[in-house]
Amino acid sequence: MIQSAGPSFRLLSLAIGALAVATGPACAEKLAMKAQLSGASEVPATTSTASGLADVTFDTASKALSWKLSYTGLSGPATMAHFHGPAEPGKNAGVAVPIPNTASGSEGTATLTDAQAADLMAGKYYVNVHTAANPAGEIRGQVTK
Repeated sequence: MIQSAGPSFRLLSLAIGALAVATGPACAEKLAMKAQLSGASEVPATTSTASGLADVTFDTASKALSWKLSYTGLSGPATMAHFHGPAEPGKNAGVAVPIPNTASGSEGTATLTDAQAADLMAGKYYVNVHTAANPAGEIRGQVTK
């Protein structure tokens, strides 16, 4: 004769199910990253003495890339700024994510594709800031964890 599951079995099943749901998103992380920008990091290097920082956060669950861009000492106003990739340090790549507001202190967010997220996590993204005097980029920095 088969007996029906008692209250303790049902409670155990609910607890296991709740644990599975609760630990699912635990694999997701918000990673703090940064890019130190300089003229020496541009390819080819510039003689700019400007410096900058991109504070970057990447949410691995939503694939949201967030940033705050700050810099000082550019040869003139920033004309463009971008995340580029995939490229290792010392190599150039196309624009992956535009930074629409190029003012120092600007912030933004974009959602990456799976391929872009993989390249970012592999260290193959860099940020650069362009000026009229340096249309290919005045300062640049690789995004690192």
